[in-house]
Amino acid sequence: MSWRGLLRGDSLAWLLEPEDPGVRYLTLRDLVGCQPDDAELRSARRRAHREGQIASVLEHMEPAGYWERPGAGYNPKYRSTQWSVILLAQLGASATEDERVAVACAYVLEQALATGGQFSLNRAPSGTIDCLQGNLCWALLELGCADPRLDLAFEWMARSVTGEGVAAAGDRTAERRYYTYKCGPNFACSANNRLPCAWGAVKVMLAFGALPEGRRTPLIQRAILQGAEFLLGVDLALATYPVPRGDKPNRSWWKFGFPVFYVTDILQNVEALCRLGYGRDARLERALNLVVGKQDAMGRWLLEYDYAGKTWVDFGAKKQPSKWVTLRALRTLKAASEVVRPPEDV
Repeated sequence: MSWRGLLRGDSLAWLLEPEDPGVRYLTLRDLVGCQPDDAELRSARRRAHREGQIASVLEHMEPAGYWERPGAGYNPKYRSTQWSVILLAQLGASATEDERVAVACAYVLEQALATGGQFSLNRAPSGTIDCLQGNLCWALLELGCADPRLDLAFEWMARSVTGEGVAAAGDRTAERRYYTYKCGPNFACSANNRLPCAWGAVKVMLAFGALPEGRRTPLIQRAILQGAEFLLGVDLALATYPVPRGDKPNRSWWKFGFPVFYVTDILQNVEALCRLGYGRDARLERALNLVVGKQDAMGRWLLEYDYAGKTWVDFGAKKQPSKWVTLRALRTLKAASEVVRPPEDV
């Protein structure tokens, strides 16, 4: 069945309404499938950058390329540089459409990337963590950043998953080692009591899925395979990933929202795996059914998790139909229906 056949109403027409230029642009690009040189798509992209939420976020950027204050840009949440760049990527901003986006990308690479390829909350390698690494690798790719330093960031990210060439945190003489937050391979994270963190894994896999296949080295392919087996190793609909003893899966897994920062949800987990070619994997079936089942009678999804008042712009009322969440859901269903070859053993 086509992904459109899963909808209870014509939500695609709703997303194409002209009063929401950002959503309309991404709907034309990602769901309608307009070619890059399509005149309607080009017009929608220009309008999204000049009138939509992209314009609102960029209005707050300093000319040097940062938000709030200079430096690595992790704090304050969620209006500083790193979060603003991640938000811009989710809004569909493009470095070719507005030169300020390119300035912001260059600023992040200069201020937040350690020499070993680690994106960091304080620019030191010890400030790296999977969710931040994956989010920024994905965001810079989405924004159109072509800086070769991004390749180094992807290499570190892949090594940090597989453990290849990375020493234990206590080995301070090693060229590459784990640190306090990013404490071991297979997404181990001290924020999750040194257990594998599925939130971090989803961000990492989403970034790998955005990387063109021609740039996926054998090391990256091995990291993708390892990450996919981790995420598919439990029932995605139950999200029973490792948590400290006595804890239950975080309820945010079942609350679909926008934007998405380090907290994640089942929808993003499914999307990340679909982008890597696992859309037809039987282990995704229950999670996909959960996604389909959360739509209302008009084929719309609700805003269940948000950052109202914490980011430069808000995205509607909680527990009400959301164009941004619906866009996320339809993109995921479309990716699940497309035939993409999953990676092979390397």
